[in-house]
Amino acid sequence: MLEPSIDALQNKIKSKYTLVTLSARRARQLLDENNLLIENPKSVKYVGMALEEIMADKLYVDENK
Repeated sequence: MLEPSIDALQNKIKSKYTLVTLSARRARQLLDENNLLIENPKSVKYVGMALEEIMADKLYVDENK
């Protein structure tokens, strides 16, 4: 099972497309820079770490732009 769940993630970011795009871009950043915004992630993969950052409110989309 995916952790965090897609339902919980969609409470943070409404659009699945935006969620996928944001997590993929952040995963690429983590691969290049390795500057994780959370401590002790459960996931070992970069996309999972990005999703955990979204759940921790460390990564978000500015709706005003």
